[in-house]
Amino acid sequence: MARSVYNGRTRSYRRRRNTTSFRFYRVTSTLALALFLLVLFWPNGHGVTAAPLLSADRFNCQVSYVHDGDTLRCADGTRVRLHAVAARETDETCRPGHPCPMASASSATTKLRGLADGQMLSCEQTGTSYDRVTAICRNQSNVEINCAMVQSGTALIWPRYNSEYAICAQ
Repeated sequence: MARSVYNGRTRSYRRRRNTTSFRFYRVTSTLALALFLLVLFWPNGHGVTAAPLLSADRFNCQVSYVHDGDTLRCADGTRVRLHAVAARETDETCRPGHPCPMASASSATTKLRGLADGQMLSCEQTGTSYDRVTAICRNQSNVEINCAMVQSGTALIWPRYNSEYAICAQ
């Protein structure tokens, strides 16, 4: 409360609030809260609960090149990393902290070529990794490629990523 002198007496008076800035603050803070809650609870898998894969996450991939045992390239340039699958790198190594299968990198690459090379795959995107789309893919024979790689012994399931979207789920 501010004080002023009026006819020799001290009076207190209430300063008038700048109503324009107060309204602006109230409206913007309400909008910010609404936007935060919308993003937090939007059903896209990034909020509090995991959402099932949506049809918007599905895409087709005409395979033009198989890079290694868990990565391929589509004809449109999209790089696809097989979700929850770990295969050896092309130099026959495994990165620290990654599952490391006993099979060689060349055998994994050969197996993936047999399952996917030149085929039209139907894929469900599960995320991204190093500028690649991570996906669960099926070939023209309706074989889940991620699972087939694991069942062949040339790759391993990566439990860290398999928990949200499980592969080999029949």
